[in-house]
Amino acid sequence: MKRLFDLTLVIVAISLISLPFMLVWIAVRLTSIGPALYWSDRVGIHNKIFRMPKFRTMVVGTPAVATHLLNDPGVYLTPIGVFLRKSSLDELPQLWSILVGDMSLVGPRPALFNQHDLIALRTARGVDKILPGLTGWAQVNGRDDLPIPVKVEYDAEYLNRQSTWFDIQILWMTALKVIKSDGVSH
Repeated sequence: MKRLFDLTLVIVAISLISLPFMLVWIAVRLTSIGPALYWSDRVGIHNKIFRMPKFRTMVVGTPAVATHLLNDPGVYLTPIGVFLRKSSLDELPQLWSILVGDMSLVGPRPALFNQHDLIALRTARGVDKILPGLTGWAQVNGRDDLPIPVKVEYDAEYLNRQSTWFDIQILWMTALKVIKSDGVSH
């Protein structure tokens, strides 16, 4: 049921956002050197690594670490990087990861391959047994502002409360957060 829900919403979303997607693609290409998409190695279900696309918001050559671990993240942002992150437009290419089955609309956000502390805590709580999501319970409860142990608590709560209705609630809360740009630190 969850997979059918994901595919239906993603196909509708792609048909609605194809023009904005192309405009963002062009804007990224015109405002900085390098490809429009950045493919990062992420941790998926059962801690299996997959490649996840995002619109590139940082200059080519930025270290592959979580943004909060950079000394001065602002130095690495492209001219439209802040806007893309605040508006969450940089996340649109992840619809591809949902289409191919690496992600779901709702689940824990996929960790970077080198976020060993986050991966270990999620594995200990069984969170590694579900698909990562475009958004999740931790996302709507703090996004970038949450310390890792708190994020994992929300992820574990999602694991235990999973349902279509809960996913719909999280998607609605996500839409409100995106409109307000809540919880985006960089």
